[in-house]
Amino acid sequence: MPHFIDTAPLRARIEALLRDTAPGRDPEFPYAAQFSSDQIELLRKLLPEHPARAAVLVPLVERPAGLQVLLTQRASHLKHHAGQISFPGGRIEPGDAGPWEAALREAQEEIGLEPGYVTRAGYLQDHLVISGFRVTPAVAFVRPGFDLRLDRTEVEDVFEVPLEFVLDPRNHLPRDRSVAGHTIVTHEIPYEGRHIWGATASMLITFARLLRGAAP
Repeated sequence: MPHFIDTAPLRARIEALLRDTAPGRDPEFPYAAQFSSDQIELLRKLLPEHPARAAVLVPLVERPAGLQVLLTQRASHLKHHAGQISFPGGRIEPGDAGPWEAALREAQEEIGLEPGYVTRAGYLQDHLVISGFRVTPAVAFVRPGFDLRLDRTEVEDVFEVPLEFVLDPRNHLPRDRSVAGHTIVTHEIPYEGRHIWGATASMLITFARLLRGAAP
């Protein structure tokens, strides 16, 4: 018999937390709460003074088994970040009205997700990433029934991860990363043979921290 989960309470909590958020809020580095001030200063020196602006869509698909996070796996032939797990998104172009419009456009271009299935919940704070971007994560609920069409020049695969799995801190595993000769501790989220790490894991863990802080 199918397993059904009432997603209404979690959705309502997400909506309440993000309802009044605006894009472009105080940026943070991945896991900044766990970095020393020296490490944060090092990371700032590695970025340009004015990082390029980008936006990603954090799609929460409303399935009978619970909310699912929709993720992409980048094409293996790409010069940068080949095969990495990511959210649909990219650079904010001059023709975009803002981060939300950029995230929707990129999601439609990369995976064929039609905007009519997507409802904005709000924004996480901006993230500064080593690749030189300041990224605005736009969280959204996605109504089932969509058909995806992947741009194979950019995306190799798409998959879904239960949001409850992502929110569980037991699934946030520490990972040492070398940056400019210094070791910093980041995290990854392994799921069914895939490893979510880097900026994508950072944004998911930021989201998890936010929801845990709001928990009764």
